[in-house]
Amino acid sequence: MNFSHITWLDERGHIKPPLFLYLILVFLARGWCIFVASLTQFNDRSALVRLFYPEKSDFILALIAGVGAVLLYGLVIAERKRSWLLLRPLFSRSIWLLWALLILDAVFLLQRIVHDDYLFKVGYSLDALFLFWSVIYVLKSKRLHYYFADWTLEDSDMANASKTDTQANKPL
Repeated sequence: MNFSHITWLDERGHIKPPLFLYLILVFLARGWCIFVASLTQFNDRSALVRLFYPEKSDFILALIAGVGAVLLYGLVIAERKRSWLLLRPLFSRSIWLLWALLILDAVFLLQRIVHDDYLFKVGYSLDALFLFWSVIYVLKSKRLHYYFADWTLEDSDMANASKTDTQANKPL
């Protein structure tokens, strides 16, 4: 049988992380992305941060919310390698962490809107639109739910067994 049309499985038969999950994580960690990008400027490092976050408190809130997205990205990387068995129970519950991060980002967006006296800004509307589509995606995506349920204990046992078999068969 030819399964080449199934693009969401990797060569080992595990579900690949959806691309939109990566986009959601970048969106949630946008404060950290702006911080890293601002470090590349030599003359005025805070100009880029002030462009996106005029208020310092908004930037600090974005960094706080982004810590969870960075941790979730670390869990996704650990799942791809399937080597850290200690993180396996956390990975199966990480959909709840993603929900908590989306709710936290919505609360911070509401706080920024209230802070600006409910004035319309394009940045706020783009954040709200992407947040809305992210919530719908996390709610309705079967592939995302299958992905978070894919790392089982049996897979980890087989990965460790194959590692020990390949190490035992190596010539000296």
